[in-house]
Amino acid sequence: MTGTTGRVALVTGASSGIGAATARVLAARGMRVVVNYLTSSKAAEEVVAGIEAAGGSAMAVQADVREADAVERMVEQVRTAWGGVDVLVHNALIPYAVKSFREMSWEELGGKLDAEMRAAYAVTKAVLPAMTEQGWGRIVYLGTGLSRRPREGMIALGTSKAALEQFARYLAQELGPHGVTVNVVAPGPVESRIADDVLDDATRQRQTAATPLGRLAHPDDVAHAVAFYADGDNAFMTGTTAAVNGGMAMY
Repeated sequence: MTGTTGRVALVTGASSGIGAATARVLAARGMRVVVNYLTSSKAAEEVVAGIEAAGGSAMAVQADVREADAVERMVEQVRTAWGGVDVLVHNALIPYAVKSFREMSWEELGGKLDAEMRAAYAVTKAVLPAMTEQGWGRIVYLGTGLSRRPREGMIALGTSKAALEQFARYLAQELGPHGVTVNVVAPGPVESRIADDVLDDATRQRQTAATPLGRLAHPDDVAHAVAFYADGDNAFMTGTTAAVNGGMAMY
């Protein structure tokens, strides 16, 4: 199997937004998709139903990705049904405080760092044995443009995702000889329910005006970048970060 057909993809946090869009795109490309969710079982089942209605294969599995035991149970459930996970898309968003450093407690900053890395560690550890055994795997982490371009109030998210990006580079170096690629997709502002919570109208207008493509990203824009990294034919890119921001920042 060198392409995508029949591959098993685990997408964490896939009941809505970027995760749901990614699940749909990967399924449309022939992958069997695991729709992970934390609490939104109805939304996750709706994503699965949509994929199946379009002729794809999917299943919803609940797990808190911050809990290693829950992640292991999820991966074992997938293994029993479909075999090992070939593609990991770690998208689940760990909650974070939006405030200045001066107002922030260590629990808010350090807690976000700990939870971000704990989740990435747990899901990666759980899927790696099958990938390394077969000598093929794709790991894609969702980062953020805020890791490189700070914005007021976003220090907890930006710092924790910067740590995740560096984690990905180290893994890319270590896992390359085993046929596993590791990359990051770093969106700019995305039109979503979460964006509505942190972007007021004036900020949204400023960011749209600063974007050469003239709009903020849609979840599908990000999902297609993830799918590019997950593709079996994309065999020689690892340790990279794709900025999906419409040209708002050019690296």
